Amino acid sequence: MRLAAPLILGAGPAGCAAAIELARAGASPILLDRSETVGDPLCGGFMSWRSLAQLVTLGVDPRTLGGHAVDHLKLFTGGRAVQTPLPHAALGLSRHALDTALRKAAIEAGAKLEIDTIRAVVPGLAAGQSQDWHAETIFLASGKHDVRDQARPRTAGDPALGLRLRLPASLERKSLIGSAIELHLFRGGYAGIVLQEDGSANVCLALRKSALTAAGSDPRRLLEGVAERNEHFAACLGDDWHSAKIETIGAVPYGWIAQDTTQGLFRLGDQAAVIPSLAGEGMSIAVASGIMAARYWLQGGAEAAPAYQRAFAARAHPPVQLAKAARGLAERRLGHLVAPVVASLAPGLLTKLAERCRIDLARPEASPPACTKARPC
Repeated sequence: MRLAAPLILGAGPAGCAAAIELARAGASPILLDRSETVGDPLCGGFMSWRSLAQLVTLGVDPRTLGGHAVDHLKLFTGGRAVQTPLPHAALGLSRHALDTALRKAAIEAGAKLEIDTIRAVVPGLAAGQSQDWHAETIFLASGKHDVRDQARPRTAGDPALGLRLRLPASLERKSLIGSAIELHLFRGGYAGIVLQEDGSANVCLALRKSALTAAGSDPRRLLEGVAERNEHFAACLGDDWHSAKIETIGAVPYGWIAQDTTQGLFRLGDQAAVIPSLAGEGMSIAVASGIMAARYWLQGGAEAAPAYQRAFAARAHPPVQLAKAARGLAERRLGHLVAPVVASLAPGLLTKLAERCRIDLARPEASPPACTKARPC
């Protein structure tokens, strides 16, 4: 199928953000996803204050979706537990709830939803399972799922893995976790826990492959090991966690940023920059990239893709590198010793770290320079 309208691959936060921004400006984007049913992707679940503000500008207010209020961080490491307030209110919200609302908003704004599985992407062409999609402009928003010919580089050495399990709502978990986002550090990784809109607990782990290998490559054995050394983590897991499904994702290139692209191909979300999950800012990266890419396209069309990619890379670099450094420290014994001391004696430093790991669309570089005769679009 040959399209004059921009083609957006992926109806997640990044793709829907671009679709809403484009449709509001009068474009007629095609939003292409592999599933008509909205799923609950592994990554996400925590909405920072920056993410909330960005989503509201798109006409989607997560607070109306029943998200669970989060106002402080609890840090667990080395048998110690400290807590510090977040700079601003945040939410625990499932990706299913968020993605459903964003997809609905995109369609209502004027985007058209199509279903197909994309096998490969080259400039001007997305090769689908059911048909080929020809478009002058393609927005690549496939999240952590790479497509052929546009795959991100594989991490050498000891790659990062992601694990996730959802635990059912219970009064005990509600009492234990409350309005906190919990961060549990362990050798080779960390686990985050937050309650979501239905009271369920979202437990996400980011860890080195070597940490899983040390547990016999068995995710359940790894979780048992963390629980044995962390009484609170064990209590949060409860007695019913063994029946929960453990989802995994491999070779996550934390810290990678797309520095450039070709004309007509805009890379969004995790296909543009992968911020370590420790920062809790993956959703903001996704939404910010979608809005920013749409603005560049509206100003300069397909030819604006390289300028957008370079501008977004520059914008994403400071928070991604800071989060990458924090992740490296969190995985090491030294970090386990230092983190609780900093949280107890200088909580303002953690607040400043949280603020600096955010993408701010109010900054001038989030919009393209005006077209002039000297600098055509």
